[in-house]
Amino acid sequence: MKSMFLRIAILASISLASTACEHSSAEGRAGHEEHGGHEEAHTVVATSALQQDVILTKKYVSQIHSRRHIELRALERGYLEEVLVKEGQSVKQGELLFKLLPAVYKARLHADQAELQSAEIKLRNTEELFKEGVVSDQEVAFAKAEKQKAEARVELAAAELSFTEIRAPFDGIVDRQYEQQGSLCEEGDILTTVSDNTVMWVYFNVPEADYLDFQDKQASVHPEGRQYLTLPDAKIELQLANGKVFDQVAAETVTVESTFNHETGNIHFRADFPNPKGLLRHGQTGTLLLHQTLKGALIIPQRSTFEILDKRYVFVIGEDENAHQRWVTVEHEMDDVFVLASGLEPGDKIVLDGVRQVRDGERVESEFRDPKVVLKNLKHRAE
Repeated sequence: MKSMFLRIAILASISLASTACEHSSAEGRAGHEEHGGHEEAHTVVATSALQQDVILTKKYVSQIHSRRHIELRALERGYLEEVLVKEGQSVKQGELLFKLLPAVYKARLHADQAELQSAEIKLRNTEELFKEGVVSDQEVAFAKAEKQKAEARVELAAAELSFTEIRAPFDGIVDRQYEQQGSLCEEGDILTTVSDNTVMWVYFNVPEADYLDFQDKQASVHPEGRQYLTLPDAKIELQLANGKVFDQVAAETVTVESTFNHETGNIHFRADFPNPKGLLRHGQTGTLLLHQTLKGALIIPQRSTFEILDKRYVFVIGEDENAHQRWVTVEHEMDDVFVLASGLEPGDKIVLDGVRQVRDGERVESEFRDPKVVLKNLKHRAE
C-alpha cells in the first residue's frame, strides 16, 4: 500500500513539471514574436571626423645660455689692488673692473725703455763710424738688431703692465666675484664672469624622427647653409620653471648642430630669444614649446577609438545604421584628439560614446553630436 502511494505522488509531480515547462516555452515564443524576432539595438552617441586647421604643440626640455658668457682671468701674477664693480652690476665695454698692483710691471717697463734708448744711441754711433770706414756693415746690422730687440722688450713690458687692468670685453652683467681686494692672484686665476643677456640661446634636444620631419617640411635650404633650419608656420615659445610662458617669441629659423648624440639619438637645436627686460639668465632651464599649424588635418576624439594588438580602431556607422570596425592610422597625438593619416574621410560617422557596448556589424541607434561642439568639451582619452 505504501509503495502504491509513492508511485502516485511521483507521477503527479512529473505531470505538473511538464505542464509548467510547456507554459514557460509558450510565453518565451510569444515574447520573441512580439519583438519581431530581433534583439534591441544599442543606443550610442555618435559624431563625425572633422577636417580643420589645428595647432600641434611639441615640448622639449631646454637649457638657457647667454649669447656671450666668458670668464675674466688674471693674465699676470700680482696683488688685487682694486675691485671697481659689484656682483650683478651692469657694465659697458671697456669699463675698468679690476686692477692688480702695477709697481713691478711699471719698473720693468722703465728698465726696458732705458735699454731701448741705449740701443738707439749705440746704433747712431755705429752708423757714424761706418760712414768713416771704421766699422763694417755687419756691425751696423748687429746694432739695428739690438735696437729691434729692445723695442720688442718695451712692447712686451707695456702689454704686461696693461694686463694689470681688467676691463669689460662687452656690455653685460658681472657675475660672482671669486677674488677679493688684497688677494694674491696667480696667472690664470678666475676673477669673475661676464654675461651678455640681450639675446639668449635656448638649446633643446630633438629626436631623429622630429629632425627628419622638420627637414621634410622646410621649403628650401637656408641661404646661409644647412646649419640653419626654417620651420614654416611655426611659433616658438619658452615656458619657464614656474609654468609661465616667456613674453618673447623666437624666430622661425633655428640653428642645428652638425652631429647626433649616438647614445641618445638626439641632435641639439638652438632657438634665439630676445631678452629686453633681462628676465632670462645664463644657466636657467625651461621647456621649449614648438607650435606648428597643420593645414586641413583630419581629427577625431581619442575616446572614440579602441586598441587591439597595438592597432587603433573606430566603429563607423553606415547608412544602414550598422556599426563596422575600421582600422585608422594615427599621425599625431594631441590632448584628447588624434590627427589621422588614413582610415577615415571627412564626415564619416563614428561611435563616440558606448564603444565598449558595440560589436562589429551590429545595428545601433545613434544620437549625433556636432564634432565642433564635441571638441570643445573633450575630457576623456581613448579606451
